[in-house]
Amino acid sequence: MLHGKKIAVVMPAYRAAATLEDCYRAIPHDIVDEVFLVDDASDDDTVARARSLHIKVFQHPENRGYGGNQKTCYRLALDCGADVVIMLHPDYQYEPKLITPISAMVVSGVYDVVIGSRILGNKALSGGMPLYKYIANRLLTAVQNLLMGTKLSEFHTGYRAFSRQVLERLPLTANSDDFVFDNQMLAQAYAFDFRIGEISCPTKYFAEASSISLRRSITYGVGVLKVSFLYLGWRWGWLAPKIFRDDKALCLTSFELDGPVS
Repeated sequence: MLHGKKIAVVMPAYRAAATLEDCYRAIPHDIVDEVFLVDDASDDDTVARARSLHIKVFQHPENRGYGGNQKTCYRLALDCGADVVIMLHPDYQYEPKLITPISAMVVSGVYDVVIGSRILGNKALSGGMPLYKYIANRLLTAVQNLLMGTKLSEFHTGYRAFSRQVLERLPLTANSDDFVFDNQMLAQAYAFDFRIGEISCPTKYFAEASSISLRRSITYGVGVLKVSFLYLGWRWGWLAPKIFRDDKALCLTSFELDGPVS
């Protein structure tokens, strides 16, 4: 716990066997109460490796996509009574040691959402981020900040912490099961007036780390632009997209898990 608040780490996993142990051992277990790994039908030894580390595992019988994985992750964290939930990719691109300050920013009550930014600190390229991804990140973030009236350094990091209230309130079941889920979630947090903070986070790019293809990156970029325009239309009262609907039926409390944690 941290200041009496229960901390849970969730790890959406797909083919993470090679990196999982190093990532898990870098987690500050002195403050983390629960660690869950949701395996998205990996065809490697991810599940066996997780169980050998005594991580609580939930297996999807078939691949549901990155967003679908997160829906399960957050429901598990809510069910265990977590007050703060950190999403950490098990590919070890992000620094697990930052869980302590990220959690503290939420526990303090100053922020409801905290993201680990690869752009703050100007270390993305030196950490190995491909140039085309860096340029796309900066361009998409600039466009999204312009359309949404925000000032984030990046919208595309996968390192995030949420208060329980955020995960209970946002209509997350309306979101995509693909990679654009992350972007939709941040847009929703702004739409629901949650406070979002950032912390500089170094990242590592290496052969075993997960990465999406150029084709899927383009699909993601198009999805980000769509989210931005939907937000703009919703804010101006022109549109009523489902992802910004304040409806308890769309929250994770209505999301059914189809198996046990082992």
